[in-house]
Amino acid sequence: MAKEYSRTQRVAQEMQKEIAIILQREIKDPRVGMATVSGVEVSRDLAYAKVFVAFLNDNTPEQVKTGVRALQDAAGFIRSLLGKAMRLRVVPELTFAYDNSLVEGMRMSNLVSQVVQNDRLRRGTTPADDEGGEEKED
Repeated sequence: MAKEYSRTQRVAQEMQKEIAIILQREIKDPRVGMATVSGVEVSRDLAYAKVFVAFLNDNTPEQVKTGVRALQDAAGFIRSLLGKAMRLRVVPELTFAYDNSLVEGMRMSNLVSQVVQNDRLRRGTTPADDEGGEEKED
């Protein structure tokens, strides 16, 4: 049986797509940089939306704060463009928040890769040896 989505979930998905397009094409503020929309949470009455963003090229906390502040400053403009792109009686009020899950995911992936590489060096094996399916006995 297909999973049913509530109206708020459908609106959130559509908003995520449309806001990503707006950020890519319409926002020229250099403080925003390369922002990606990682998620949107919409209130049940569709009056408020929290937009989670990540910045691909900004790593320092100051740059992240500046980027989120710039997006918040442009929220009215983004909301007006969103109203033109979506068929909603009332466009939700936008609040932007930083989502560090992408950065954390990359950090964890790098840590795992580093541990695997260190283990290979310690055992004296190569990636090709590991894919052969045979285990070396120490």
